[in-house]
Amino acid sequence: MAEGPGFVGIRFCQECNNMLYPKEDKENKVLLYACRNCDYRQLADSPCIYVNKIMHEVDEITNIVTDVVGDPTLPRSEDHPCPKCRHREAVFFQSDTVKAQSEMRLYYVCTKPNCHHRWTE
Repeated sequence: MAEGPGFVGIRFCQECNNMLYPKEDKENKVLLYACRNCDYRQLADSPCIYVNKIMHEVDEITNIVTDVVGDPTLPRSEDHPCPKCRHREAVFFQSDTVKAQSEMRLYYVCTKPNCHHRWTE
């Protein structure tokens, strides 16, 4: 995936200090920034006029469905008591995300019916 410009700043007119807006010069087929107050124009240094970066910091634990406690194929442990209710039994598994696989992190879900707390160690 190609990295685009990190930040495309707001440009201001050198004549009257108003904001410049992107404008196409159709004859010369170039992108300009033009002032709407006076006739000032400048050539754009990049064809990119706007960047919307969406950053996702997803907590893996919030994506775990508590229904995993009923899955008979998942291993169970009594060596890792629930930090919330201290119940001894928990279901555990490794996440299938690339980040979690590189860290070899195990995720636990408490098997107590009214708890189902999720945690990792």
